[in-house]
Amino acid sequence: MQKKTVAVLFGGQSSEHEVSRKSAYTIISAMDPEKYFILPIGITKKGEWMLYTGPAEHIKGGDWEKYATPAVLSPDASQKSILKIVGDKVKALPADVVFPVLHGAWGEDGTVQGLCELAQIPYVGAGVLASAVCMDKVYTKIIAKAARIPQAKYLYFFSSDLEKMNKVTAQIEKKLGYPCFIKPSCAGSSVGITKACDRESLEKALRLAARYDRKIIAEEAIIGREFESAVLGNETIHVSGIGEVLSAGEFYDYDAKYNNPDSRTVIPANLDEASVEEMRRIAAKVFRAVDCSGLARVDFFLREKDHKVIFNELNTMPGFTNISMYPKLWEAAGVSLGELVDTLITLALERDNGIRG
Repeated sequence: MQKKTVAVLFGGQSSEHEVSRKSAYTIISAMDPEKYFILPIGITKKGEWMLYTGPAEHIKGGDWEKYATPAVLSPDASQKSILKIVGDKVKALPADVVFPVLHGAWGEDGTVQGLCELAQIPYVGAGVLASAVCMDKVYTKIIAKAARIPQAKYLYFFSSDLEKMNKVTAQIEKKLGYPCFIKPSCAGSSVGITKACDRESLEKALRLAARYDRKIIAEEAIIGREFESAVLGNETIHVSGIGEVLSAGEFYDYDAKYNNPDSRTVIPANLDEASVEEMRRIAAKVFRAVDCSGLARVDFFLREKDHKVIFNELNTMPGFTNISMYPKLWEAAGVSLGELVDTLITLALERDNGIRG
């Protein structure tokens, strides 16, 4: 079998730069060198694109920039290449597939996906529309509401609305009450999220969220347990079993997720079969509703007061770190990390072939 050249993008300018590097290290380490020639393309926090040629461990640790050469993904569809730049010389390195292991803004939000579309290079994961929609929590909720998928009550505002803070806080108190969660609409890994319990903490939370995005979402607090599922496929999709998140913090924020060793996941979740099947059904439904493809992690709450399954969010490029739920759920289903990466690359090629014929 002829080797496929896979350009693995990592890093990026978002607040999830470090998580992306760890995910990319995991994926690159799982790729069979007999099947793939890997082009690791790192994007610095300043937005510089670089072809990395050193040991994979340096990607995870952050020293990769010392061993990198300027390179860009060419939007020229006639080339379908990564352009390596050395001084005044440019060398085209053809790529069969792009694996955008980028989390958050300028990577998971449809921007890089649009670049791949211009270049006409197949890429792993959701297309431009689904990537953009799912990165924006407000529009995910609008689509979920139209699809009659149960979710928490919410309101959304623009940062300019905070000039009339009293009006905003009054609306939130009237519709959602306390406690409630305040989130940037377009941010991942629980960055910028705060649980507000009174007027003072609510105002601070709104201002914090506004530092990360111009659009802010306020959401009722769901008291209950947190669960996650993994989806894999294009037109034909497969949904994993269910895992439970046990946060060491008050909620599963960035620090609890990545820095607190007491946070853990349980796979399979200790959950009744009816709830498991309801979560799997909703995962498939929302995956189709947002026109997703390739992969997604779908998150839920099981509300304590009535045991109702509540959809939380869909992540189009879930983490692949050593603590990430997505690969762990498939491993529990008998799919090794190497097999999972193979499948994702195959799905990218199939999706591209279906679009371009």
